[in-house]
Amino acid sequence: MKKLKFISLLSLAVALILISCGGNGGKVKSGGGSKNKLGMNGWKTNDPKGWFFTGKQQKPKGWPNMVYVEGGTFTMGLVKDDVMHDWNNTPRRMQVSSFFIGEAEITNADYRSYVTWLKFVFPPSDPSYKNIYNGALPDTLVWNNKLSRNDYAETYFRSPEFDYYPVVGVSWQQASRYCDWLTDRANESELMKQGVINKDYYANDANNQGANAFNLDKYKANDPELESYVNKQRLQQKSGIRTSNARIQAANRNATAGLVTKFRLPTEVEWEYAALCVQKNRNYNAILGKEPEIEKLRGKKGSQKGMYLENFKQGRGDYSGVGGWNNDGSPTTADVRKYPSNDLGIYGMYGNVAEWTADVYRPIIDDEASDFNYYRGNMPQQTARNADGTYKKVDAKDMKFDRLADGREVYKRLPGSYDRNTVADQRNYRDGDFMSSLEAGYGKEADSAATDYSIYNSPKSQFIVDDKGRVILQKDNKQRTTRVSNTVRVVKGGSWLDTAYWLDPGQRRYRDESKSFGWVGFRVAQDAKDGGTKRTKR
Repeated sequence: MKKLKFISLLSLAVALILISCGGNGGKVKSGGGSKNKLGMNGWKTNDPKGWFFTGKQQKPKGWPNMVYVEGGTFTMGLVKDDVMHDWNNTPRRMQVSSFFIGEAEITNADYRSYVTWLKFVFPPSDPSYKNIYNGALPDTLVWNNKLSRNDYAETYFRSPEFDYYPVVGVSWQQASRYCDWLTDRANESELMKQGVINKDYYANDANNQGANAFNLDKYKANDPELESYVNKQRLQQKSGIRTSNARIQAANRNATAGLVTKFRLPTEVEWEYAALCVQKNRNYNAILGKEPEIEKLRGKKGSQKGMYLENFKQGRGDYSGVGGWNNDGSPTTADVRKYPSNDLGIYGMYGNVAEWTADVYRPIIDDEASDFNYYRGNMPQQTARNADGTYKKVDAKDMKFDRLADGREVYKRLPGSYDRNTVADQRNYRDGDFMSSLEAGYGKEADSAATDYSIYNSPKSQFIVDDKGRVILQKDNKQRTTRVSNTVRVVKGGSWLDTAYWLDPGQRRYRDESKSFGWVGFRVAQDAKDGGTKRTKR
């Protein structure tokens, strides 16, 4: 019997060894990546004697004033003192990919450079462009109050003394257009620095006008308009294609070499993750004893002892402190870098202005559908093509606009850029209405928009133009059950107008994407590859 047990154990051990070795007697390899490995086709990638080139691998490179945030897992929606018992803030475990986020909010100077460029390239005096510049301007009337006096409506955005204050009065729609513009300008600047695009591109004044201006679409698609200004030799050097064969160069043309990653608004998950700064407070999966950022509102030592370290409303009628003791020193907004940053080096996550995020608001976070890079409101798009297969460019005559709440029009895409078609609208996916329920399709009403079944029976905004040419908002007088709609976005963080309750990163509010406010600004974000650092033990 003992002999039988010994043979059985021996057989099991041999089987385990074979399994661990792949069952073929091979040895275990340590891993570590695929660099310099022979390709499946028998050639090494980027072999000068071959035909296939992928170019140089780019390391994560931050644009000026951007902060790298290493991805990880955290508890989203966790509010320390949820006195209002908001059911839309239920904590959820989420995984976030690495990303870059703006060191501070976009300033008046940043945004003024944007509208100045629009005015220069698409002059409002040209009837074809009359709405482009005007629709991008902030709504300075957000400072007006029926029972308060200030001159900010005239000075805040234009006066140089407010250059480094956060821009406000910008809707979500306008903020998104700024991100698109910033992507083009950053890449234009970088490619000129690299010598890929001739620095005398704008020596020809025609390239400064209308649809002829540089945009990333043209460059990536090898548009003939730009070909004469692209230094192909320099592009080859930057892309890492080591061959003199013109045919191979053309087949491997890598127009993305050296490009700056697209700018966008941060998602709600990214914003909260960056504000919490959890990756700086953890070691072996445990908190080091550091206080959460929300506990650092008041200084505890040195010259800052007793001082508020964020810009928020301390109480009724108290925006900055008692005369002679201006505790936070700012009754309204302040310089975006006036107060100390968090542990990641990011300024203004706990005050000054609240911020737009990319998401469409929905009360419940569905972690069953996705607990990775959660984002509500996907609308995938693809570049539109003409009948002959070429990319369709936006023309000034057929531009598309969104309507702002104040009646102005804001462009969707600028002339000269490539038009895009929406492939699918997933804003309502699993949003809690009838079409998301288990009973959908069982003989009942199948229309998600039906008021009997939709919990998002929100007001409908409709603008009309009267006989004098004035744009007027037509009020919706129907009985509604909620203000949540497909055009409502998440606003995160507290502001100069808010008490400390709203400073907690887990808190969320929602506002219509077409409206602007004197207490809401925005910052930008970029995707990033993980840093490639060594794995750490739990």
